[in-house]
Amino acid sequence: MTATLKCHFEEGTTEKSLRRNWKHNKIKMRDHNYFVYIVTNKNKTVLYIGVTNDLQRRTYEHENGLIPGFTQKYNCHFLVYYKHFQSINNAIEREKELKKWRREKKENLINEFNPDWKFLNSEIYEAL
Repeated sequence: MTATLKCHFEEGTTEKSLRRNWKHNKIKMRDHNYFVYIVTNKNKTVLYIGVTNDLQRRTYEHENGLIPGFTQKYNCHFLVYYKHFQSINNAIEREKELKKWRREKKENLINEFNPDWKFLNSEIYEAL
């Protein structure tokens, strides 16, 4: 069974416009790619919410335990959710909002995006 994942974009951004801009102006688009993401541990008992401008690099860092602190201590190596933003301010605002949520609400957000809680690390390495 193959799960289809939908990428979540900042309001007003369409997949078509993102693809068009990405193809025609990679450097400029790279300057405007920010992601709010959630990583978890193997048993999916711990959630960590973060923000980055390079989701591939950050996923690699988490997967290999290269970031000292909470994610390393609790073995949060697996990406289960992400959302794209073109504004760093909007991304940071959303990160802060999600961090205030109770676990149940965070789980519902992940369930909408990734119902099987599939680890998305390999897809991110291939897709972005």
